[in-house]
Amino acid sequence: MCLLVFAWNVHPRYRLIFAGNRDEFHDRPTAPMAWWAEPQRILAGRDLQAGGTWLGLSKRGDFGVVTNYRELQRPTPGMPSRGGLITNYLNSSLPSARFLADLGAEADQYAGFNLLLADSERMHYASNRAEPFARALQAGVHGLSNHLLDTSWPKLARTRASFETLIATPEPALEDLLSMLADREAAPDHLLPDTGIGLDWERLLSAPFIVDDRYGTRCSTVLRIGLEGSVQVRERRFDRQGRTTGEDAFEWRAEHAE
Repeated sequence: MCLLVFAWNVHPRYRLIFAGNRDEFHDRPTAPMAWWAEPQRILAGRDLQAGGTWLGLSKRGDFGVVTNYRELQRPTPGMPSRGGLITNYLNSSLPSARFLADLGAEADQYAGFNLLLADSERMHYASNRAEPFARALQAGVHGLSNHLLDTSWPKLARTRASFETLIATPEPALEDLLSMLADREAAPDHLLPDTGIGLDWERLLSAPFIVDDRYGTRCSTVLRIGLEGSVQVRERRFDRQGRTTGEDAFEWRAEHAE
């Protein structure tokens, strides 16, 4: 995932409303979102190269998503996959706070990451490039790309503003959230961050939805988790030209919900 916005305990009907784009090299093999085979009761896409996932949910309604932290150094060979953080959490049955407390001692073994984990009670943000490593999030609207939480890169600021308008309605529609994520407008040069990757890449990556033959938005994911336990998820997938190649929808009631 490289762009995401979410509302935690803001809407009167939904504990979590989330919308995010996963940007990745098109040559990296990926399986679409689906329920994984038992005993892994996880709904997620699958990175077929490293075996983990970028975003997933459990039957309990627990949620996790990870983004890379943009930095120039390449990951050291043999580092554990950041995608494993999501599967480890969802399979653990641990509250998000306990999982992160255990992870903190080994977080420096991973390349730079941002991690959002939610259970039925709390949501936490963690990054091995932040101090402190992890913190609980209060009710609010947040955004994340490939820097620290709420870093106001142009595409994040624009998407977050649109998101706040959409969730102000009595029933934020998943289709509207998907349309919001389809914004292909690049930021003007004078607003671009300088993260050391060069102007051409800064321009390309400044659009909320990235279209490029080599690297781009591979899928958009939106979801709502209701206060009463309802879970609704949609994933829409794209090719190198940004054309829709598939879409799936999932709906269930979280197992912990009464």
